[in-house]
Amino acid sequence: MLSTTTVRAVNSLTERWARGVPTAGGTVFTAAGLWPLLAALASGADGAAGKELADALGVPAASAAERARELLGALGRLPGVAAAVGLWTAPALRVSPEWTAGLPAHLHQSLTGPEIQPQLDAWAARHTNGQIEEFPLRVQPDTILLLASALAVRTDWIRPFKAGVLCPGTGPWADREFAGLYRFTSLLDRVAVVGTPAGPVSELRVLGAGGIDVHLLVGEENARPGEVLGGGLGILAGRHCRVTGDLLPYGEAGPGVRVRAVRSEVPRHQLMAEVARFTVTAEHDLLADAGRFGLGTVSRQEPDGSGHLPGICADPPLEVRAAAQSATATFGALGFRAAAVTALGVAVGSAPAPPPYRVRRVEFTTDRPFGFLAVHRTSRLVLAAGWVEQPDPYEPEPLEWDEEEWDEEER
Repeated sequence: MLSTTTVRAVNSLTERWARGVPTAGGTVFTAAGLWPLLAALASGADGAAGKELADALGVPAASAAERARELLGALGRLPGVAAAVGLWTAPALRVSPEWTAGLPAHLHQSLTGPEIQPQLDAWAARHTNGQIEEFPLRVQPDTILLLASALAVRTDWIRPFKAGVLCPGTGPWADREFAGLYRFTSLLDRVAVVGTPAGPVSELRVLGAGGIDVHLLVGEENARPGEVLGGGLGILAGRHCRVTGDLLPYGEAGPGVRVRAVRSEVPRHQLMAEVARFTVTAEHDLLADAGRFGLGTVSRQEPDGSGHLPGICADPPLEVRAAAQSATATFGALGFRAAAVTALGVAVGSAPAPPPYRVRRVEFTTDRPFGFLAVHRTSRLVLAAGWVEQPDPYEPEPLEWDEEEWDEEER
């Protein structure tokens, strides 16, 4: 069971990352994959490096390794989630056995030989079900330690979407055709609008099997991606109150949300979700913004030649020379898939009579760039986050769906 403290710490790193991540062309990232690696570094760091890492982690360095083990263990037990940690060290490097004993369950292999890069690529592919085919770091001659995590997430929708075309009439995507997904439900609380310091954010929760849901987030047209994603994370943290579809005012109730009264053959309210299908991939150089991840000090060489990671190895002195994450996410008619591999490299230094019932219809649409969060429903841990700039292109195919097919998802 994940503790509230660990969930809060990982989600805080997600929010910090979201507020600085480049989003041109779309992006995806997972702090849940990076956090355990930073915790491992923190457990072996001292001085300013240890303090900086602890600040980024949101927990004391002394308890970081224990919480990393808790996180990876819990992730590995979740249906639809696979998590792994790998450690590779040069044969001549004498790593502290106390440090390795504190790591989450991991594979420890030698960092040597001409086949090491293909072996790393195979490790990444194996632990992400083939979604990440290449290890995010290339081994350099001075690399003496590699620490990596792999995280794969899969959830199938409780009820699939129907495929069609999404063609917004207004906004930045006006008159463009994208691959659209449609679904009707009578559960109006699946959509909500919240007020944030940066403006309103609309949220659609798509429930998946195994307790993993995806939250789609739409902000105002001028809202920055980090603000929209931050609004979604604020909902999870209880900082914002959700006004659900059954309580929203008629008219334009929020970004991408419209509420109106319609006639129906059955006395049930309606939520129509019209969203974009998407696949996003990203490569993140974490040292390009090292301070955001607590890596500023530990990636700099001290003038006196001393290292920052004596708890890992006192001699030779170590510093982080490379840190990267490769990630991908797909939202489709049947479900959601995401994966990431994160690595740290350490080196030395009018018509017939109308229907009889008048009901409320709430319409949610992703008619502009939007954010997403993949969330473990019970703990509210964010497993993956991202931003969609360009949905999948539309390829014409027959669209057959019936408004009378209702989604009776279990609450």
